[in-house]
Amino acid sequence: MRLATYRHGNSQRVGVVANGSVRPLERVGTERPLTTMLDVIQAFDQVRGHPETVVGGSPIPLSGVELLAPLPRPARNIMCVGKNYREHAEEFDRSGFNATATGTVPEAPVVFTKPPETVTGHGAEIRLPREVTEALDYEAELAVVIGRGGRGISREEAHRHIFGYTIVNDVTARDLQARHSQWFLGKALDSSCPMGPWIVTADEIDAAALRVRCWVNEELRQDADTSDLVFDISTLVETISAGTTLLPGDVIATGTPAGVGAGFSPPRFLTGGDIVRIEISGIGTLTNPVVETE
Repeated sequence: MRLATYRHGNSQRVGVVANGSVRPLERVGTERPLTTMLDVIQAFDQVRGHPETVVGGSPIPLSGVELLAPLPRPARNIMCVGKNYREHAEEFDRSGFNATATGTVPEAPVVFTKPPETVTGHGAEIRLPREVTEALDYEAELAVVIGRGGRGISREEAHRHIFGYTIVNDVTARDLQARHSQWFLGKALDSSCPMGPWIVTADEIDAAALRVRCWVNEELRQDADTSDLVFDISTLVETISAGTTLLPGDVIATGTPAGVGAGFSPPRFLTGGDIVRIEISGIGTLTNPVVETE
């Protein structure tokens, strides 16, 4: 299933995407209303097992709705993983923007977070505040959406806790990332986490073999496969949940491949008017324009 959060007229809804349309969801049976993506995640076994009990309206063409981030305002920070593709780890260390380099490929996952306020949707603007950064960069990433919470989740059980997958652009201010000892400020600018266009449920795709590509103004910059991850998804879930309880609706961005702007010589950072397009096989396309702000 492809599940989207969208705005139609003055109404924000969740729905199932198929054949170029979205069909709104309303409730499971007579009990649980489905007004947000978190409602769907928490009721997913019922939704998937008894689709005839989902009451919804007529399909609406996607051209007639505004796609929002699947989780427009996550309850908690987005959990992100750095240097999780070998070639990107190498290019990042060469770039001079990694103030915490201790070796090219990490021995354990490098985890940081982005606040909920960074999240924006497909088609929304990536804001470039020139008074804050002169080095805004793109990072195409596969993101995991947790469906079943838990703590101390083993690698072997990790798949049972995954609801689905979406696309994230981990937009990064490289100058802030380099200036501060931790990465948070460089990763936390408003609108720096485009997400979408929807969530594809885990039963639909093999997340271990997805092609990840990113274009800037139709120039292909990133092209890799999730089979190249240094730490696979099960390892990430196990590592993060070892001492931190994961909750339904939590999002884990799994890392970006080589080809980011900082990896070029000279660097090729984003500027106003750029269009960033990310495509992950089996999921879809996430496109966002870059707009300079004062």
